[in-house]
Amino acid sequence: MVRMSVAYLSAEVGFESGLHTYSGGLGVLAGDHIKSAADAEIDLVGCTLLYREGYGRQHLDEVGNQTETFGEINPQEYLTDTGMVISLPLDGTILYSKIWMYSIKGLPTYFLDTRHPDNSPEHASLGNRLYGGDDSTRIRQEYLLGVGGIRALQALGHEITGLHLNEGHCTFAMLEMLHQGWSRERLRQRCLFTTHTPVPAGHDRFNWSDVEEVLGELMPNDAQDLVDDEQSCSMSHLAVALAGQVNAVSNLNAYVASGMFDGTHIHPITNGVHHETWTSPAMSHLFDEYLKGWRSDPTVLAYAGRIPDTALMDARRDARSVLRDLVRISTGVEFYEDRLTIGFARRFATYKRANLVFSDLDRLREIGAGNIQFVFAGKAHPRDEGGKQLIRDIFEGASQLVDEIPVAFLEDYSMDTGLAMTSGVDIWLNNPIRPMEASGTSGMKAAMNGVPNCSILDGWWPEACEHGVNGWGIGEGEDERDDVRDATAVYDTLEQEVLAAWNDGPEHWNDLMRASIATSARFTGARMISEYLRFYASFDQSS
Repeated sequence: MVRMSVAYLSAEVGFESGLHTYSGGLGVLAGDHIKSAADAEIDLVGCTLLYREGYGRQHLDEVGNQTETFGEINPQEYLTDTGMVISLPLDGTILYSKIWMYSIKGLPTYFLDTRHPDNSPEHASLGNRLYGGDDSTRIRQEYLLGVGGIRALQALGHEITGLHLNEGHCTFAMLEMLHQGWSRERLRQRCLFTTHTPVPAGHDRFNWSDVEEVLGELMPNDAQDLVDDEQSCSMSHLAVALAGQVNAVSNLNAYVASGMFDGTHIHPITNGVHHETWTSPAMSHLFDEYLKGWRSDPTVLAYAGRIPDTALMDARRDARSVLRDLVRISTGVEFYEDRLTIGFARRFATYKRANLVFSDLDRLREIGAGNIQFVFAGKAHPRDEGGKQLIRDIFEGASQLVDEIPVAFLEDYSMDTGLAMTSGVDIWLNNPIRPMEASGTSGMKAAMNGVPNCSILDGWWPEACEHGVNGWGIGEGEDERDDVRDATAVYDTLEQEVLAAWNDGPEHWNDLMRASIATSARFTGARMISEYLRFYASFDQSS
């Protein structure tokens, strides 16, 4: 039976911790997008690659040196074998890919697997690691994702009515649709491209000779003109040149992306998180009692003012206890029940400045000794030495504060760890170099669990922040980098705003928590998918 479907392609998708085919926010967002589409009963079908070794398990020694191991994922534990295999011409031979399926409420996402007995060792290894290998590996992975993804969906009975490409890694899907007979105009009418990051490393570039070698007849004659670069092919610029619609993932991100893709209108669709996935058990039970219907309609979260003080404090106490137990069992660090717990967890990229709060230890002691405690988590890319240094910096800071401010670092950050942290801390800290944070979905998860954000005004936070009401904005929205200025702003905000509110007593803090929950009603996957649906509906109306 033929199913009319919007094809949603992403290089990484995070559905659950054990199926670790994601590195961070991009992949988890893709998982939330698909879950939200399933909730809304949208005719969408997902496609990604199966990385048998995932993104790598993180190991940290006593001073914070990160190493990685790459254990095998057994797809049979998480996925259903479709029994289907596709084949693609590549390197003068044939690349075979087995197709597995993950289903959510009947909505399928397909995982392309290169561990096929008829593949050469080189081709079989294409599905080993997410963002592993050199450009030769990456371009072939993206060929499989884009071209193979389209052919896999069609082989499984899906008639593609439109394309939604999550970042430039899947751009080759557009060339496959052109090869199959779509006109440029039809492609423009039926394709939405989502760009996430202003960070150059997030946008793949390949030599034209390599692109031509891999694509063969799929490569357009005017490809270099489309990208306006004779030296290399930017996958994101090629996608923008061919797509009729382009969106970014927050209002600020759309403004930044407009400068990256000159002459292109960038629609802002701020990310949202799948509310049932990212609400802790304790808070879910609370919402079931006082915000009835929130599971099917998360806009009900806007009525968080209905939640009584005692019930809110009990649920938050339970969530905080879960995190303290996790910290003690995982790290041996003992957290205090009465201290303000500050959480920071995300990919350890240098622009996120995970070590900023430790830049003046004397000031931090003056503010926080006996009052606060920190929990960190996050992985650096195996080849990102700058990101790995940030982890060592945190361990060094922790060692100097050990008698005054407990600091824990949870190893091998996962979706499960993320839920425990975003629901179990008291405030969520974020201090990137503005405007490099595309969205910042972890802050939305914290807010949904009654955790106020304390963040530089980047990503989603400028749209959400009501300073002193649902959290705090750090600084004045400055764009030029100044670590000293921003560290001072972090310390001032913690001392004069956050701790002042914490010490003001539970009545004030309960109001902050309820305001955070109410704010999260505007940052759910349900709201996000309703905005994307406008684009999907236009695919059906195009010729």
